[in-house]
Formats: sequence, structure tokens, C-alpha cells
Amino acid sequence: MTAVLDPTCAARVSGADLEVPLVSGGTARYANFDYAASAPALAQVTDRVTELLPYYASVHRGAGYASRISTDCYEAARNSVSRFLNCDDDQVVVFTRNTTDALNLLASCVPGDTVVLDIEHHANFLPWLRRGRRVVPAADTVAETIRRVVAELCTKPAALLAVTGASNVTGEVLPLERLAAVAHECGARILVDAAQLAPHRRIDLRHSGIDYLAFSGHKLYAPFGAGVLVGRRDWLDAGQPYLAGGGAVREVRTDGVDWAPAPQRHEAGSPNVLGVAALAAACDALTELDERATEHERRLAIRLRDGLGGIAGVRFLRIWSDSADSVGIVTFTVDGLEPGRVAAYLSAEHGIGVRDGRFCAHPLLARLGVDGAIRASIGLGTTTADVDRLVDAVDVLVRRGPAWDYACVDGHWNPQPETRPRLTGQDAGGAAPCSF
Repeated sequence: MTAVLDPTCAARVSGADLEVPLVSGGTARYANFDYAASAPALAQVTDRVTELLPYYASVHRGAGYASRISTDCYEAARNSVSRFLNCDDDQVVVFTRNTTDALNLLASCVPGDTVVLDIEHHANFLPWLRRGRRVVPAADTVAETIRRVVAELCTKPAALLAVTGASNVTGEVLPLERLAAVAHECGARILVDAAQLAPHRRIDLRHSGIDYLAFSGHKLYAPFGAGVLVGRRDWLDAGQPYLAGGGAVREVRTDGVDWAPAPQRHEAGSPNVLGVAALAAACDALTELDERATEHERRLAIRLRDGLGGIAGVRFLRIWSDSADSVGIVTFTVDGLEPGRVAAYLSAEHGIGVRDGRFCAHPLLARLGVDGAIRASIGLGTTTADVDRLVDAVDVLVRRGPAWDYACVDGHWNPQPETRPRLTGQDAGGAAPCSF
């Protein structure tokens, strides 16, 4: 279902009217605050996939009508991504599985050292281990952090500066144009991990100075298994193919191979045609929404921070004291309560979905001095009522405690007893039963 239940939604998303069971009995409309992990599909995305599905076929070398339609749709998706990012003519769009896949692909092409900050998601930290990674500790301010990056790049040449566009832990946004200028002044290029930025901010590659950028469809309201790497052609044409196989070559002989140029060079095998079509539809929809999406999320994030900030014992995670911008991610702890227990309580007693843990950013959490936290992330389907429900639920927890008992089993907190049905086709007590 894609109904809009509240006029404060910025767009129609799947699951907007999903009812989930509560541990005390009955159901509640699901309040999704886990957009930073994966976002539900936009209505335009599901419509595009449904429209293409009857024509689905293998692309590029089929003579059949369905194959031609699928090929046209697949290649046209590059234009949608290019418009969404306002790409330069020199920048190539390579389809991948997700952001992690895209970053590993680029890591195989970089001709030198890569400089990273210690605040990165593991996807933008681990791939550079085998490529001469040099880690710069972030400072307490953005200004001092940039000075440290400059010092590192000027001390010893590097090929690439790899940075996050928006922190997946705190939502804070770095000044990317300034960092791009710094990298170029020192003879390096810049990569932006835009997994958390692309769904929430318009990015202008033509005027920002960003050389490479990666993001995932599943965070961009297109959860069908496709991602993208966009960047300058020369490294991608020169680098060894990340995955060897059919479609990535011009000619294969028994004594050698003539690899195709990018993007085909890095898209071996049968591609995820439906996932790429979904990604293109999301890019088209977000291009049309433009600043309306940003304003929607900004307003709700302020409301959420103000509401949680008035509750005793709630503490927000923050990297820099002078960061001026952030996307709709609000990460916090509650004094005396395990983050996993808080998350389990919100789900079981209130039908609210958040994420807890270390968010694949262990060095950053260690730097902030916490073992884990609760992350509430806002998206296009979030409503004012959702925000108020979350604030009220945390307030009730702090003032009265949970109404149910909870236990941690195998690292996961669960209500005791667990009365909610699982998705096994049984009657879900008002929640839509599922036969998965």
C-alpha cells in the first residue's frame, strides 16, 4: 500500500499504513524511524518496477522486443542518475550492488594512497586497507578537522581523500566543496560516500568539485538491490575490473583479454535490471521533489531534537561543536538504559522502529565514548504524529519504566514473554499476516 495517512508526509511510501502487533495486544500503525538503514520504496518506484516487470529480460545482446525494452530502460537509468547529480560529461555512471560494492570497486582502481577520517562507516574505512590507507583523527571542530586533513595531504602525497557526505551516526554534514578544494590543492582527488547524503540533499557534481560519489538504492527509496558509483573516467578505464566476466570485455582470446572501457568494464555478468530501473525512478522522483524533501525532514528533525532534548537523561551524539548542517538522523542515549533495551521497548510496546548498536562505525563510537546508542532517522514518509509518538514513548520510559519485562538473549533484547506473532502465515492479530 502507498496511501498517505498524514498531510505532513512529503511523499507516498510503501508500508505507510502498516499495522504491527504490540506485546500487550492489539496493533499500532508502524512508525518507521530506520530510514538511515533502509528506506521503503516510493510509490513512483514500485510503479516503475511493476510497469517494467512484464518486459524483464537479459539486456544488451538480445534481439527480442522485451530484451530491447529492458536494455533501453537500463541504459536510460544512467541519464536519470546523471540528472539527479548534475554530472559532468566526463563522469561515468557504474551500477553496483550498493555503496559498499561501489567503494570496493573504486578501491581497486585508485593509483596510490587514500586518506580517510576515523569517523567513517566501515564501508568507507575497510576497503582502503589494501590501498595504503592513512587515517586522520577527526578533531572536536570541523575547522580543525579540515586543517588536519590539509596537513596530512601536504605532508605526503595521496591519490584520494575519501570522506562521508553525512555521518550515518550523527547525521552531521561536512563542507564537501571546501574539502574538494583542499584535496585538489594538494594534488589528490575526493570521493564522497553519499549513502546518507543523497537521500536527503541535492548534490551538484558539476559545481562541487567532487570527483567520485557512491550511494545505494535501498537508502534512496529503491530497495531492489542496486547502487551506483559515479566518477571521472580515467581511473575507471585504467583500473583492473572489479569483477571479471561476460559483458566487461571487447574481445577474449586464449592468450589474453581486451577489456571494455567503463562503465561496462565494471559491470560483468547479468545486471540487476529491475534494481537499476527502481534506482532511476527514485532519482527522478527526488529530482522533482527538490527542496520540499529537505524542508520536510529539517522541520521534523528539529521537532524530534527539541522533544527528546526536554527529557531527563537523554543525551545526543555529536562529532563536532561547530557543525552547521545535518540530515534527519537523531542519535541518542538514555542514562541508565541499554540502547538495545530501549529499542526493544519502543518496538514491542509502541510499534516504533529505531536502530541500536554501533552502526558499523566502531572507531567513531569509541571516540565518542559510548558502547552503543539509539538512532532515529527521518524520511519522506515520516509524519509529525510519528515524531510525537516517539518523544512520548521515550518520556514514558524515563518517567515510568517499561510495562513489560525484557531480557538480552544472544545479544538481542526481547520482551519476556514475547507474545507477538512472527511472519509465518499465522493470524497476526490485526497485523497483515505474511507467508514469507
